[in-house]
Amino acid sequence: MTNNLNPLLQNIEKIRRRPGKIRDKIITLAHGSGGKAMRDLIDDIFVTNFDNPILSQLEDQASFPLATLTARGDRLAFTTDSYVVDPLFFPGSDIGALAVNGTINDLAVSGAKPLYLTCSLIIEEGLEVDILRQVIQSMKTAAESAGIEIITGDTKVVNRGCADKLFINTAGIGVIPQGISISAHNIQPGDIIIINGEIGNHGTAILIARGELALETEIKSDCQPLHSLVDTILNICPEVHAMRDATRGGLATVLNEFALTSNVGMRLDEESIPIAEEVKGVCEILGLDPLYLANEGKLVVVVPKSHSEAVLSAMKSHPAGANSAIIGEVMASPPGVVLLQTAFGTERIVDMLVGDQLPRIC
Repeated sequence: MTNNLNPLLQNIEKIRRRPGKIRDKIITLAHGSGGKAMRDLIDDIFVTNFDNPILSQLEDQASFPLATLTARGDRLAFTTDSYVVDPLFFPGSDIGALAVNGTINDLAVSGAKPLYLTCSLIIEEGLEVDILRQVIQSMKTAAESAGIEIITGDTKVVNRGCADKLFINTAGIGVIPQGISISAHNIQPGDIIIINGEIGNHGTAILIARGELALETEIKSDCQPLHSLVDTILNICPEVHAMRDATRGGLATVLNEFALTSNVGMRLDEESIPIAEEVKGVCEILGLDPLYLANEGKLVVVVPKSHSEAVLSAMKSHPAGANSAIIGEVMASPPGVVLLQTAFGTERIVDMLVGDQLPRIC
């Protein structure tokens, strides 16, 4: 009896060890059930693409030596974000790259060195497997390009109609080097405001990609990781006062948050703000304000005036900052107010966005 069982047991062990292969064309509830269908999905799509020594342990959590962190700095930076963009694919990027780069940027603007990401998905029943595979491969490419690892995650499948195709959550861990202290509380009158390029491209690309308007443009999303650009800035000016990526709510929202937090005023020069002509045209047709349009590869930097030209020059030398520009300055008053010097020589208040010009842009 024992001799007869041994070959069978050996075959079972081989089957259990063999990486799964998903053969279904669409995602079903079985892929979230915790059984073999789910294991095959994880093996075939996630483990294959995100493979690294930490992830390959396939535990319920990721563990790594604290020495890896302390060797790079003295403070941990931790963030999380969810991505529900519609459509999943749009000119210049997709939800996968967006989920990686967006969380990297949230870490980077604190001065942190991004190291690890998690990846959790909520998948609607009926999503095509090839679409999911394409999104995950995009995440893999974005993570590899940025030099970070996706080390753990989770997958849930919900009934058809209970979600819109695919939602992604990524959490990120990074380390802030000693001597770096970036916060809106540091902003002082006399500081200079710099942005690393044209605003509104992402919001415009998403709007056109939805196909609800009879408009055509060549505008692509500016989705990109910014941690390398941040390193370039900090190498020139470790004394950066504040830094933030201008995503939902755009440039105007970031500056209002800065002004309110630091209790200072800000004056922008409209003609100095980089905006693509196509973005201006779309905004004029639809009655939108580019200052409030979303970005996914733009950061706002506030630095002491004495360092502003050196920082601007360094930013322009980096591919992610080639079109950088000084766009304004910080004032003592009126506190908490952002003013715009218009091209007509007048001034207007740039207030906090009320509502949303364009929902589900990230």
